[in-house]
Amino acid sequence: MRLTLQMLISHGRVARKMGLGPESRINMLRNMLTGLVRHERIETTQGRADEVRFYAEKLIDYAKKGGTDEKAMKMASFWLTEKDLVPKLFKVLAPRFETQKKGYTRMARIPNRENLDRAKMSVLEYRGNPFPPLYPVRKNIELSLINQLLKGYKEERAQKTTVKI
Repeated sequence: MRLTLQMLISHGRVARKMGLGPESRINMLRNMLTGLVRHERIETTQGRADEVRFYAEKLIDYAKKGGTDEKAMKMASFWLTEKDLVPKLFKVLAPRFETQKKGYTRMARIPNRENLDRAKMSVLEYRGNPFPPLYPVRKNIELSLINQLLKGYKEERAQKTTVKI
């Protein structure tokens, strides 16, 4: 791919073009954000997940202000298409992230779609959700036999090099 001047200039575009137009893009983002709040984990294309992530983080920032804040209620009622999720946002998700300042979501890549478009796929989730983790938890394997043998070998090599000097 050649790097051209056309690629360097943004021409006023600040967001990805997804859907048929700006209204379609907003409706798609609202539906995906509603699904994320309802299920706390969604699977979508990588570009869409990256776009929704920004709005999901902002929604939690507003929700942390509380259910009595007028601007927070306006944001929640605009972005959530199902109004029964507003209490979940303020009573479940906001207290979960009360001590955090940012980083409420996690995005993980998954294998590409198998149909014709082979789109890059991702899973977007809120941290601390009740589902099993996407990545296995790393175990502390310092006390395994192989690691103990390697540790002893490194110590012997270090002693031999200090004796020769």
